[in-house]
Amino acid sequence: MIRSLSSIVFFLALLLAWEFVARSGHYSPVILPSPLNVLEYIWQATCDGTLWVATLVTMKRLLLGYGLGLLFGIPLGLVTARFRLLQDTLGLLALGVQTLPSVCWVPLALLWFGQTEAAMLFVVVMGTLWSVIIATNDGVRAMPPIYLRAARTMGSKGLHTWVKVILPASLPYLVGGMKQGWAFAWRSLMAAEIFVTILTGFGLGQLLQYGRELLAMDQVVAVMAIIVVIGLLADRLLFSPWERFFHKRWGTGSVK
Repeated sequence: MIRSLSSIVFFLALLLAWEFVARSGHYSPVILPSPLNVLEYIWQATCDGTLWVATLVTMKRLLLGYGLGLLFGIPLGLVTARFRLLQDTLGLLALGVQTLPSVCWVPLALLWFGQTEAAMLFVVVMGTLWSVIIATNDGVRAMPPIYLRAARTMGSKGLHTWVKVILPASLPYLVGGMKQGWAFAWRSLMAAEIFVTILTGFGLGQLLQYGRELLAMDQVVAVMAIIVVIGLLADRLLFSPWERFFHKRWGTGSVK
């Protein structure tokens, strides 16, 4: 309760300071819009449906690409951790490719897929896949070896070992990788929506770009705020509860 109150007070003070600086007259609204102007744009865009439609389009792209990244990344991370050959090849490739900024995938996607939804999906998958592979690999390698020895002593073999021993033991690290993959997926999608222009749906990235072209800084800041809010909600409602549960259940961290 105290932490929540402190957060509210902090953000209210930040908004008041922002409003004071914006109203001081030292900065043009094109450079620093007033918080009231930003809230006004959010209200108008919500009422006319622009913001809802853009958010839904973006979330659809994000969830599809993120889901595919998890679908391929988790199995690849598991086998990479268990086989030395894959660790020296695919694992090394994942570490190298992970350093690429998300925007670097956009030109490649445009050349391969053109101005299509497939280009955006490809960029999001690439942003998610490698971080999930690395996190899953690290989680399996951090697993105490005694777990495998105990499982083999009790007759566990093959797929049973993977599903009942290796995967559950690496879950605390895997959730952290999923959280990181979500962040990379967001960045990748925003880069794709800004640079890929298609008529099948305008997402938050397109609204951000149009705000820049129209010098509508209130629109730019509003879309950025919406992206931040969605990220915070995803962390608070999805990833943080999972992290607390798994770390408490597996005894890998303290819970306050």
